[in-house]
Amino acid sequence: MRLLLGSLFALAVAAIVGLGATYLALTRGAAFSALSIGSWTARPKTGTIDADPYARATIARTGQLPIALGDGVSFTAQADDNGKLLDGRCDVVLSGVTPAARFWTLTLYNVDGELVANSVNRYGFTSQEIVRRADGSFEIAVAPRANPGNWLPTGGIERYALVLRFYDTAVGVSTKAGREIPMPTIDVRSCP
Repeated sequence: MRLLLGSLFALAVAAIVGLGATYLALTRGAAFSALSIGSWTARPKTGTIDADPYARATIARTGQLPIALGDGVSFTAQADDNGKLLDGRCDVVLSGVTPAARFWTLTLYNVDGELVANSVNRYGFTSQEIVRRADGSFEIAVAPRANPGNWLPTGGIERYALVLRFYDTAVGVSTKAGREIPMPTIDVRSCP
């Protein structure tokens, strides 16, 4: 009887630890085959047949289809370049240039992966509508209050993520290190 109870206890502990670790990997994004450049992270193999089991399970759980590798790559940032989580009550500035791509989009999502409601119904920018400087660089203010120039409203939410998608680009699985790829910097300028 003691052996049976010990075995059942060990199975219960193993099941709880295994299911808990799987849940954390699926909800926090396991970083298998991740490509990190500054505060931006991409998982270029997610849209391929070589996707790892956790990526496949995340796709099945969320129902969100990834960009196929031949189409482009999607980078996500949930913190600034100093590691501070993005807070919708703070003024954040994205600045710099992007890698070569035919087209790109920048979108703001809440932590559940939904668009953030705001009074001006602006949820992101595209490479065709962004106002650039003479040298081709740009600056985007991500803030709860209106700013001149490129402004992306946060609606004052506590946490958010920025998703930068590149279409028809060479960035992806063949990229080994992030040093050769120019990505916009993310800087928190002011926070209440």
